[in-house]
Amino acid sequence: MEPVLVTAPELLPVLDELRRREPIFHRPEFASTRAEFAQMTDAGFWEVGASGRRYSREFVLDLLGSRGPQPDEASWVARDFHCLQIAPDNFLLTYALRQGARDTRRATLWRRTADGWKVLYHQGTIVDANG
Repeated sequence: MEPVLVTAPELLPVLDELRRREPIFHRPEFASTRAEFAQMTDAGFWEVGASGRRYSREFVLDLLGSRGPQPDEASWVARDFHCLQIAPDNFLLTYALRQGARDTRRATLWRRTADGWKVLYHQGTIVDANG
């Protein structure tokens, strides 16, 4: 039932670059201030949270600007990364993330620009006990 997801060999360098940036908004080496988060997100960015709610870029930036460090992040485990090029300089990165007792599947659309990587869209979906 599960798809077999294999990243094309020519995309392995992109996969490596993007893997280091995930989970987005939780890598202080790439962004830790509102201005840095704004720089890494496209003006049209939006996301769907694990709740199923849609969030605008401004809402996410406001939330990130008020959020402090999350001490349990060090124990999060990201795995099963897959990268697919969907258009020139546009990539879909998918992976699974375990956050304590919560498992989610993640999908992020990334664009490579002259100013660096930009996030276009992100979604997290909770995995129920049946997988």
